[in-house]
Amino acid sequence: MIDNGPYVLGIDYGTESCRVAIFDLAGRPLTFAATPYPTNFPHPGWAEQDPEDWWKALQASAHRAISNAGISPSAIAGISYDATTFTMVTLDSKGESIRPAIMWMDNRATTQAARAEQSDSVARLMNNGGKGAAPAENFPFKAAWLKEHEPENYARAAHIVDAADWVTYKLTGEWTANINTHSIRSYYNRAQGGWPVDFYEAVGCGDLFEKVPERVVNLGEQIGVLGTIPAQLLGLRPGIPVAQGPGDAWAGQIGLGVLSPGTFALITGSSHVLSGQSDREIHGEGFWGSYTDAVVPGQFTVEGSGVSTGSVLKWFKDNFASDVVAAAEKVGLNPYDVLNAQSRDIPIGSDGLIVNEYFQGNRTPYTDSKARGIMWGLSLAHTPAHVYHAIQEAVCYGIGHSVKAFKDAGVNVEKMVACGGSTKSRDWIQMHSDVTGVPIALTEVGDAVVLGTCMIAAVGAGLYKDLPEAGANMVHEIDIIEPDPQRHEQYQFYLDKYMRSFPLMQSLIHELVDHEAAKH
Repeated sequence: MIDNGPYVLGIDYGTESCRVAIFDLAGRPLTFAATPYPTNFPHPGWAEQDPEDWWKALQASAHRAISNAGISPSAIAGISYDATTFTMVTLDSKGESIRPAIMWMDNRATTQAARAEQSDSVARLMNNGGKGAAPAENFPFKAAWLKEHEPENYARAAHIVDAADWVTYKLTGEWTANINTHSIRSYYNRAQGGWPVDFYEAVGCGDLFEKVPERVVNLGEQIGVLGTIPAQLLGLRPGIPVAQGPGDAWAGQIGLGVLSPGTFALITGSSHVLSGQSDREIHGEGFWGSYTDAVVPGQFTVEGSGVSTGSVLKWFKDNFASDVVAAAEKVGLNPYDVLNAQSRDIPIGSDGLIVNEYFQGNRTPYTDSKARGIMWGLSLAHTPAHVYHAIQEAVCYGIGHSVKAFKDAGVNVEKMVACGGSTKSRDWIQMHSDVTGVPIALTEVGDAVVLGTCMIAAVGAGLYKDLPEAGANMVHEIDIIEPDPQRHEQYQFYLDKYMRSFPLMQSLIHELVDHEAAKH
């Protein structure tokens, strides 16, 4: 019997790989396929990828996904996608890349971000009434850096877009700006007139809008159809509706069903993002937002997040646990499972060892691109297992700090719904709950990011009327992890020391970062 679906296909451009998934309209996955690509780190704080690697990875993942699903390409009724945010792609008039993409985690534009704080319009645009630093990873600062340091590339660029908007062009030939990325990372505010041109001028790239797509599109809106050439390359049929996709973390929020106020999404992976919705504009110290229409039209999105979380665990695994990796590979085990087992009995607080995970800068609560990691309390009694455990705790402390920031602004995080790498470890997700004191729900589909893109695809194809309706049909909670009150109380001492440590070292870290930057 021929299976005509309908099914929807989601594309996830993460930091490490391009994943393609196919889901039915009940939110059940048929298949997943992933293809990795490299990240280059030319200097400390820099990170780049080649968009050509992305395109090749998508082709490989799409062909495997269709083959593994065992369905005809004609059964795919809609497509959407997500990508890392804000990853800046620079293209010429033919749509070809001019230089490597400057990744979301790249913090080279610290000078341009610092300049933004002197702008008269900064209080209008930034959270906390203008308090705090501007994040160097945001769009205008990366663009200003490019204009100042690579003027020939800037002048040659006909299009400077976010990675998600690059995907739009590759699939449909259309140039659009997705409202999610640009509300959250580019200071676009529909309620305040759209683009803050005066702010971009103050930063040094007021002419950037000649290179930015004019059409700003809501998530789930059909932006076009899959073109003939990309369809051939991807093994799909041309003419499939393509819906506007978001940044990856917010695809995860959608895939967790966090589409109304009250519950927060905890998206874990190379970075952690804690995001949720509000029916009113919210501001306060230590978090970002609120962002108008960024996920659901008429609502406001708020965010607390860390730049380097799971990536710090990977750093430890790759550089200090080669023996564990080798032994695990011999017997077919996941090295993280072995590391988790080795550190499981380390007590709360890691016997007095505290790690600060700001290895690649800080988003919240300090918004400090010059932030770097700290490890303190070391003694001769500490082992590699202690360090690994302390890194896990650091990531949880970062989320705990965000929960406190929201609470101080009058927003209680009553429940989190989690997805991503940390959910693969029951002990670590329990640690998140114990540190924060917040129950954490798990959903049937752990890979909520690609589910979110498939929900968006279903809306764009007209299979559901909007994202809340798609969420009601495609997201299914299956478990809830409750915090242990005693462990939560014990963790408060260490959380307090974690929160107090970075401000004491901040100026020294800045001096060190500036000294190293002067060498390049």
